[in-house]
Amino acid sequence: MQAVVVGAGPAGLMAAEVLASHGVVVHVYDAMPSAGRKFLLAGRGGLNLTHAEPLDRFVTRLRPSQPRLQAMVRAFAPDAMRAWAQDLGVPTFVGSSGRVFPVDMKAAPLLRAWLHRLRAAGVVFHMRHRWLGWSEQGALRMQGPQGRVDVTASAVVLALGGASWARLGSDGAWQPVLCEAGVEVAPLVPSNCGFDVAGGWTPHFASRFAGQPFKSVAIELDGIVRKGEFVATDTGVEGSLVYAVSADLREQIAAHGHAVFHLDLLPDRSLERVQAEVAHPRGARSLSSHLKSRLGLDGIKLGLLHELLAREVLHDAAQLARAIKSLPVRLSATRPIDEAISSAGGVRASALDDTLMLKVRPGVWCAGEMLDWEAPTGGYLLTACMATGRAAGEGAWRFLQAR
Repeated sequence: MQAVVVGAGPAGLMAAEVLASHGVVVHVYDAMPSAGRKFLLAGRGGLNLTHAEPLDRFVTRLRPSQPRLQAMVRAFAPDAMRAWAQDLGVPTFVGSSGRVFPVDMKAAPLLRAWLHRLRAAGVVFHMRHRWLGWSEQGALRMQGPQGRVDVTASAVVLALGGASWARLGSDGAWQPVLCEAGVEVAPLVPSNCGFDVAGGWTPHFASRFAGQPFKSVAIELDGIVRKGEFVATDTGVEGSLVYAVSADLREQIAAHGHAVFHLDLLPDRSLERVQAEVAHPRGARSLSSHLKSRLGLDGIKLGLLHELLAREVLHDAAQLARAIKSLPVRLSATRPIDEAISSAGGVRASALDDTLMLKVRPGVWCAGEMLDWEAPTGGYLLTACMATGRAAGEGAWRFLQAR
């Protein structure tokens, strides 16, 4: 029995591993020169494999809520991900935030061990081969270094990624091919992305604070408060706390042309305490010196108050205190999808059976980020990608058995 996997990212490699473990001869094709390029870059600052929070909470992070996808993650839960890494000789630990990392924090050793195990199991890799679609006879049409080739297989897993970080292979070029084949595909949009502030930062603020973090702050959106940090960019904001609400912000912008979140610059202090400190007599001191000495507000936090508040608000103690605890930040647009950590949209759930096989293309499965779902950073995205790869591999194996 022979199967083909198109896409050498985490979802595709997991599908290949499952199929090879059942004795299937697996050929993996990818347009890039080497496997796992986005995986390696994502792990440059420390590979976040998964998250240790309770599984019932973990699965609620996946959007839209799909029982099928949640079941796949439950079948390859964070504990299973950690055991899989340990089996590759890569021990993990749980950080203070609940995120799970390899002990050495690196992606490259894990990927090397994984590829070694796959090759030892007989998986054959064909790099620099771009999938173009199907021939009239139903073969996979590939553009390789030596020209076009047609590849036939009894089972095919497509794990082609989304449309972020195109230089690493996820360029979304598969969308028109699947649409032409009659597959329902939701448009790909940015996820875990940055945003532009309405009107842009002033040159003064951008030149002084772009690239600097807002630390120990909280964002309130739709009544939900999240603590963490994010970063000012040349045009707006990005970073983990923004990514956590990026789907809601993106949807608000799509619906209303803008989105607003409220920023608490001092989440560990009550409004009453802030009001008292702001109202404390400051004598001859400047407002900046007063806020720094009484509340520790300086740097980018103080800069943002001057950026967004009118002069009369800055000099009204009651209004200023409320702004420090709930500063409205208005956003006008997402950053381009190629700058995003990941993308949402893709092959709709209605186009797939329960094993992730395309209804209009029996014998072809889809997995990973090319499916219509999204998840925040923090290990959720990678775990779900690999869980869908595992599910697609198992589905393809059962299909081959039945044949």
